[in-house]
Amino acid sequence: MLWLLGFVLLLIALLIPILAIVLDSPVARNLFRGPDPRVIEEITRRLQTLEDDVSNLEHSVETLREETQFVQRLLEKPDSPDSPRQLSPPES
Repeated sequence: MLWLLGFVLLLIALLIPILAIVLDSPVARNLFRGPDPRVIEEITRRLQTLEDDVSNLEHSVETLREETQFVQRLLEKPDSPDSPRQLSPPES
């Protein structure tokens, strides 16, 4: 029974410096301090930039889709009212 008490005391004696080292590490300090406001601002700025890029890409894709549909209609029915009329050459 005495060896068990000695083992527990030794374990506690070893855990104190280990715990101090772990709590003093940069990871633990950042965990307890919280996120840096500059990092949050940078992430917010990058997210806004990505949202703007996605919006621009969506607009470009929609424009390309409309152009493709128009060209496809022209190819299917070249004499439709939507198709551009060719000018006849001038008579000389």
